Amino acid sequence: NESAFEVSPKAISAAQTVLAQTPLYPDPDWRDLRSAVADVHGLDAASLICGAGSMELIGCLIHTFAGPGDEVLGSQYGYLFVSTASQQAGATYVQAPEPELTVSVDAIIARVTARTKIMFVCNPGDPTGTRIKTPEILRLRAALPSSALLIVDQAYREFDHQDPRPIFDLVSGGNTVVLRTFSQADGLAAARVGWGYFPVKIASEVRKLLNSNNIAATSQVMATPSMRDQAHMINIVEKTAIIRGLFADTVRQMGMIVPVSHTNFGLIRFGSVAEARQADAALRTHSLITRAMGGYGFAQCLRATIGAAQIMDQVLGVLSHLKEASDASRS
Repeated sequence: NESAFEVSPKAISAAQTVLAQTPLYPDPDWRDLRSAVADVHGLDAASLICGAGSMELIGCLIHTFAGPGDEVLGSQYGYLFVSTASQQAGATYVQAPEPELTVSVDAIIARVTARTKIMFVCNPGDPTGTRIKTPEILRLRAALPSSALLIVDQAYREFDHQDPRPIFDLVSGGNTVVLRTFSQADGLAAARVGWGYFPVKIASEVRKLLNSNNIAATSQVMATPSMRDQAHMINIVEKTAIIRGLFADTVRQMGMIVPVSHTNFGLIRFGSVAEARQADAALRTHSLITRAMGGYGFAQCLRATIGAAQIMDQVLGVLSHLKEASDASRS
């Protein structure tokens, strides 16, 4: 999933100014970047940690707080890297069902055991694009044992217009971490920059596992003005949402299922695995690549990043042609 649009011009300009500084190591404390995040979101900079994408922070959290004999609890269609990181740490990854492709707090609570050390929830979800409302996250935290760490991955939060403050406020309880990334709404996927809001004690332990020079100077310098350029980010989110809505509505009219998405992608469910594979092959002949979802148990689905309008029109053209051919063969 990548942004279809340009990054903030302020980020590009800042990157050009720092190129002459490449003989120097980057700031290991990400001071300017943390200051920007703290200012924009009204957070305590001392509780912020930055990573080489949120993936690095997820991996370090799991390696720090889970190991052999422990359980990491996630949802049925949650971000698969959590499973990978759990296996690397020697912990058992447990999945709670997602009825109607949406995280279920009740299903998660039902699977909590004495061995549950971490609960990971991605909201909005990847690859479903669905989301649960903030009060459900608060209910989940209240129902979990105080000893269990709740990690709320908000990689797509910018596409979800819920008030972020109540989730950030959970961090003060000492057992919740909130993660974000610059890869999606800010369009800095290649720069590899993520950040998280951590309880101080948890942050001090996680930092022991981080590479002290984990984010390149150029990436830090790009992310800092990008964070401060909220107007540009909001414009990108709004443009993406318009294209996403038109695309999803048209696909639904063709008879396929597309859950309501609060992200920069749409999950397309075809009538069968064979139809999904046929569509994937047809799209690839036009150099249009979607993501097959067999690894998530969605072999009948393709996940489509929302690109520029003309690209999505090309995707719709291919899908429409396949539908017409299928209808003709049945008549």
